Amino acid sequence: MSTAVAEGKTWGGGNQPLKASYGKMMMWFFIVSDALTFSGFLAAYGFSRFKFIDAWPIADEVFTHFPFLHGVDAPMYYVAFMTFVLIMSSVTMVLAVDAGHHMNKSKVTIYMFLTIIGGLIFVGSQAWEWNTFIKGDYGAVQTKGGNILQFVDKEGHRIAVRDFAMNAHGERVQHERKNGLWFVNEGALPTYTMDEVIHGLQANKDILVRTQIINEEGEKTVLSREESINQIMKNGRLYVEGANLHVNEYGSPLFADFFFFITGFHGFHVFSGVVINIIIFFNVVLGTYERRGSYEMVEKVGLYWHFVDLVWVFVFTFFYLV
Repeated sequence: MSTAVAEGKTWGGGNQPLKASYGKMMMWFFIVSDALTFSGFLAAYGFSRFKFIDAWPIADEVFTHFPFLHGVDAPMYYVAFMTFVLIMSSVTMVLAVDAGHHMNKSKVTIYMFLTIIGGLIFVGSQAWEWNTFIKGDYGAVQTKGGNILQFVDKEGHRIAVRDFAMNAHGERVQHERKNGLWFVNEGALPTYTMDEVIHGLQANKDILVRTQIINEEGEKTVLSREESINQIMKNGRLYVEGANLHVNEYGSPLFADFFFFITGFHGFHVFSGVVINIIIFFNVVLGTYERRGSYEMVEKVGLYWHFVDLVWVFVFTFFYLV
């Protein structure tokens, strides 16, 4: 029997299978594989969160900032704004694809431009959120066991360490190569020493310590005045400010690790999408797809943009809502 394949029987990238072009099929394959990657990350986050559910940071207490409104308690407002912008950029992308189907170059140009603006606003907002999260706001004390102790007033409102820490006697000198052991550098000194925090706590009778343990009411446990001083003096190890891959003033360091990794990975996708959208936008302006007689490239990049939008819905739900 002849093994030769009859001419015309193989798929040449036309409208078969699934009535999709080769380019769109490859985009769907990429989206499915990337969706599995994000699913693995979010599943790992979910397992870690429920393992430490009694000490996980409360999102409403972490993401409370809004640009140009320093000191205003606006829990989740800016995150909601970011989400709205990204969803609206997905809407403008749908309109751009639809305009492409009707070969309307001017509308494709306008809607692609709006999509790019939305993507840039989201990426910039995410960078601002990262910066705020890293810098922190109130400060806290890390115990010898790695737990976080925060400070509140008698009504349960957070108090910044800088508002009560007192200068202790003596001057702290940072260790450097030029004034100590060669080839050894000390990390950046914390803003306050434990002595300064302890003296400030003892001098302000209205300040209490709040642990990272969540009680049955869904709130973090506040210690009595006596317990607060004992806890800081016996277990306090280091003043910490903000969040990074080692410490997190809001609670479990795992929260910060997952936050930076997953939102950073998604932010990279959005940034990549913005760059691709800019390239496609200039091709639209130059009339490249008008001459081809098809705006399929706009449709393909639209699939990717809808994907990063959908992924953000899950990231938003896992990190900010649940």
